[in-house]
Amino acid sequence: MDALYLIKIGEIRLKEGNRAEFENRLKRDLKRRLSSFHSEVSSREGRYYLTVAEENSAEAEFALSRIPGINGWARAVKVRKEMDEIAEAAVAAVAPLVKAGAATFKVEARRSDKGFPLDSYGIARELGGVILEAFPGLRVDVHKPDATIYVEVRERAYVYSDGSLGVRGLPLGSGGRGLLLLSGGIDSPVAGYRLLSRGLALESLYFHAYPYTSHEAWEKVRDLAANLASFSGGMTLHTAPFTEVQLKIKRDALPEKTTLYLRACMMMAADMVARSRGLNSIVTGESLGQVASQTAENMRFTGSYTDYPVLRPLVGTDKEDTILTARAIGTYDISILPYEDCCVLFSPKHPILKADFDAERKAFDALGFREIVAEAVAAIERVELPFSFTPPRAIAVPR
Repeated sequence: MDALYLIKIGEIRLKEGNRAEFENRLKRDLKRRLSSFHSEVSSREGRYYLTVAEENSAEAEFALSRIPGINGWARAVKVRKEMDEIAEAAVAAVAPLVKAGAATFKVEARRSDKGFPLDSYGIARELGGVILEAFPGLRVDVHKPDATIYVEVRERAYVYSDGSLGVRGLPLGSGGRGLLLLSGGIDSPVAGYRLLSRGLALESLYFHAYPYTSHEAWEKVRDLAANLASFSGGMTLHTAPFTEVQLKIKRDALPEKTTLYLRACMMMAADMVARSRGLNSIVTGESLGQVASQTAENMRFTGSYTDYPVLRPLVGTDKEDTILTARAIGTYDISILPYEDCCVLFSPKHPILKADFDAERKAFDALGFREIVAEAVAAIERVELPFSFTPPRAIAVPR
């Protein structure tokens, strides 16, 4: 028996003249992720339907939970438009919910086929009675039910229970392609996830300062990128060797300016990579006032070393909210592994908080960083991280 899924879209429905383009992107993305086995995708009246073999249902559900543009999805049963068959499917849908502890329920019905003899209210009323007869311990609660059974009467009748939430947002690639500055911390993977959900396909750039940062630190970032690849359908990870850049900063810059100048060099490098890869934006995990380099004045200075739009989706986000998202998408346990990146290792005790834009531009430019940054970009190593049904999780760290 095949597994059938009803897929709900949200924001795509608001697109008018170019809605078909968004829908086609979503279909292509879904088919691409499921390309290792047979699947069928169709759409009718604002609903998408996915059919796969039962043996591939776990993989299909994983993909559905991670594809931008999908608001939600549910395992559904398709039957003929006969009330006895619809009622049988509804009772079968309620049974596992009762077993899981549901004590109240309601039925929501939609009748797109106006030729069906019962209207939506009549369908819900009749099915409610059948369910109560089958499960005498249940009771109806139309306001806050433990379980909801949905029935949609279209060209056939579709019956399903409460589904799972999706990523929402817009289909991947509808916002172009950007470059995520990915560190080993909590914030940047969440920033990447937020922009993926807005349809921005991503490549990622990590700055490695071996031997001051370990190979384990790079592996940590690789695993974060692989986790994001499960949402983006794959990702390119660029690793820029930044040791010489950081040593020059430490040697030539005032101690309180080392982090500020490092961020400027990173933005300069990101600009070069974005230009060479034909990308349209740079994404960072910066949040206003969270650390010294993320004051408005300092972000103005560091952001001036690119003319690409610098997208900062966490700029007004509370740290606790960011952590909640990191836990939800599976990056938190990887991010807290105790392998520090180069930003932490080279941080000054008393960093500059509010850079004087004109003065710092003049001082930074006088030190001549462009050539050494270009050398680091030329030496970048790239790793292609494919979409996987089993993204990495944090490993236990020996104590």
